[in-house]
Amino acid sequence: MLVVMPFSDEQARALINLRQRYEVWMDAERTLAALPYDLRRKDVGGRIYLYEIGDRGGNGKSLGPWSDEHAATFDAYRLRKSEAKARRETSKATLDEYARLARALRLPMMAREAGPILREADRRRLLGSTLLVVGTNAMAAYELEAGGIIIELPDETQDFDMAWAETEPRDGEQIVWQMLKSVDPTFTVNTERTFQARNAKAYEVEIVVAPSRAATMARTDRPQPVPLPEQEWLLEGRPVDQVVICRDGSPARVVAPDPRWFALQKLWMSEQAKRNPLKRAKDLKQGLLLLDAIAETMPHYPLDTHFEAGLPGELAPYYLRWHERRPARAAPSW
Repeated sequence: MLVVMPFSDEQARALINLRQRYEVWMDAERTLAALPYDLRRKDVGGRIYLYEIGDRGGNGKSLGPWSDEHAATFDAYRLRKSEAKARRETSKATLDEYARLARALRLPMMAREAGPILREADRRRLLGSTLLVVGTNAMAAYELEAGGIIIELPDETQDFDMAWAETEPRDGEQIVWQMLKSVDPTFTVNTERTFQARNAKAYEVEIVVAPSRAATMARTDRPQPVPLPEQEWLLEGRPVDQVVICRDGSPARVVAPDPRWFALQKLWMSEQAKRNPLKRAKDLKQGLLLLDAIAETMPHYPLDTHFEAGLPGELAPYYLRWHERRPARAAPSW
């Protein structure tokens, strides 16, 4: 039985071009983000100073009296900022064109609300190293990794789960909170579920963490996740990295856990009493479909005896149960 409907040549080409254009645009965004908000000449008491401005309100600090060195710094800054802005505007126009094409070609999509959060996280270089996309929003990235549409895959839910994956301590840095507030200043922490943030439109963002990574997150950062042992499994293997189209037609980069471990964790969650009963059926269906898709179209994520031997006791029964009903491999078209 066919699990994955392969992308057409046109769809595959659109995805390749989309990724290339996104990377050029994001490089320009990162260049601008690394620059000061502005540098200005200021007359203070009859003397000229170079000021570094930090926000739209004009707040900033003096870098000292004007000098030849400051003049060179000022000119270099203006040139670099002008070039980065031009590159961003040009690449954004091309990116938008390919994003519209990808959407028209009915490629896998994810929730519109997740897009701004992912783009800001990518701008700050947080994806993969610090944050992973987990939950249903990762499924579109797995479809791209599979090279086609996973048939009968359930739609994503109207919330967004991210896992803290940082290995180095980030004491005193409100990495997640600053990122969320820069996207939408209406985000607040849910006082009843402190691992969750909600904005004025009731869109929910939950942060989860494996016990082995919990200590690397600053205590002042928010939302504060509750360490969950099952999150350790999502740190195993090799993550998937794809540029996905959101439902509003905008692109966003997704870095998600190894699909094999993600699928098995979904199967495990489908039988947990603590899991929302309304989500268990979706967990089961997603886990089984994803494992079938991996077996059918992702040889670079082998489901073999070596992988099976490395599974913990909690997940091994789910793998064996799936393996017994594993779909037969289709004969090569060539």
